[in-house]
Amino acid sequence: QVQLVESGGGLVQPGGSLRLSCAASGSIFRINNMGWYRQGRGNQRELVASITSDGSTDYADSVKDRFIISRDKAKNTLALQMNSLKPEDTAVYYCNADLVARNLLRYNYWGRGTQVTVSS
Repeated sequence: QVQLVESGGGLVQPGGSLRLSCAASGSIFRINNMGWYRQGRGNQRELVASITSDGSTDYADSVKDRFIISRDKAKNTLALQMNSLKPEDTAVYYCNADLVARNLLRYNYWGRGTQVTVSS
C-alpha cells in the first residue's frame, strides 16, 4: 500500500506565492515520474508540471516561468513552488506518482488533493 499526502494549499492574494509538498510513503521500491495536476471548478484535471527520475521537468504553458517543480528522491517527496499566482490558478492540486512497489509491480497513485485559492 502506498500513500501520497499533499500539504501547503491555502488562500493567497494575486501575485503571492505558495509552496505545495507531497510525501509518498509505504511499500515503495522506486518512484519513476512524479507530477502535479490541478482541477478547477467545472474543468477537467490538467497536468501542471512533471519531473522524471533523473530530474527532467516539463510545465504547462500557463505556469511556465512562475512555477518550479522539484523532488527529493531520497525522501520520496515532491514540491511545487508557485509564484506570481493568478486567480485562474485556483484549483485543487493533486500529486501523482508512477512507481514500482516492493512487489515489483508498477502502479500509478494519486493524492487526495489540496485546495489552492487565489483571491483578493
